[in-house]
Amino acid sequence: MAPAVLAAVLCAALLHASWNAAIKAEPDKLLASMAVSTGAAVLGAAALLALPLPAPASWPFILASTALHVAYYLLLSHTYGQADISLAYPLMRGSAPVLVALASAWVEPLHPAQGLAIGLVCAGALAACFGGGARLSRRAIALALLTALVIAAYTLVDGLGVRRSASPASYTATLFLLSGVAVLPACRRQLGGRLPGFLAARPQLALLGGLATGGSYAIVLWAMTLAPVAVVAALRETSIVFAVAIAAWVLRERVGRMRVLGALLIAGGAATLRLA
Repeated sequence: MAPAVLAAVLCAALLHASWNAAIKAEPDKLLASMAVSTGAAVLGAAALLALPLPAPASWPFILASTALHVAYYLLLSHTYGQADISLAYPLMRGSAPVLVALASAWVEPLHPAQGLAIGLVCAGALAACFGGGARLSRRAIALALLTALVIAAYTLVDGLGVRRSASPASYTATLFLLSGVAVLPACRRQLGGRLPGFLAARPQLALLGGLATGGSYAIVLWAMTLAPVAVVAALRETSIVFAVAIAAWVLRERVGRMRVLGALLIAGGAATLRLA
C-alpha cells in the first residue's frame, strides 16, 4: 500500500470515529444523529448534480440499505444515550464483521484464521464490557449488538448493490440522500419539530458531521481502487482505537486498561477477519 493511501485510510478511520464522538458529546443524541444525516443528505444531493444516477439493477439494494440506515441512525442515538463510546463503538464496529462471517458460514465453513479472529473479538468484547469501571448495562450492550447487526446487514446489501450500480460514487451519494430524507419521518414524533432550530443553532455539526461520514466512506471506496480491498477494510478497523482515544482524551470517559485492551483485541480480531 502506498504511503498516501495508507494515510488516507487512517484519516477515514479517524473521521468515522470523530463524527460518532460528536453525536455522543451532544445532550440530545437523536437530534445530533439527525443533524449528521441531514448534512450527509445535502452533500449527497450536491454530488448527484455532477454524477449519473446508479444503474437500475442497484436500486432495490439502495432502497433496502436506506431502510437499514434509518434503523442504524435511530439505534445509534439510543445506544449512545445508554453507553460510553469506549464501550459502544468497539462493540458495534467490531461485532459487525463477526456477524457477517457467521452469516456466510452456512455457504462456506469458517477456516482457522476466521475462528481465531472471532475469538479475539469475543475476548475483546468481554474485556471492554467488564473493564470500564462503571456498572454493566445489559440494555447498552444489547443496543450496541443490535446496531452491529444492522451494520452487518447494510454492509452485505451495499456490497451486492454497489457492484450493480456502475458508479460507486453515485450509489453512495444516492444512499446518503435517501437515508437522510427517510429518517426524518421515521422519528418525527420524537423530534417534535425541534430539528430546524437545532440545525440553525449548530450548523457546524450538520456540515462537519456530514462531511466526516461522507468523506470517510468516499476515501475508503477510493482506497479500494488502489490497494487490496481486504487490506483497506482491515486498516479501516483502526477507527475502534481512535474512538477509544477520543473517549479518553476528549470526552473524558473513564477508560481503564481492560477497556483499552478490549478495544485493541476487537480491532485486531476485526482486521484479521477482513484479511482472512
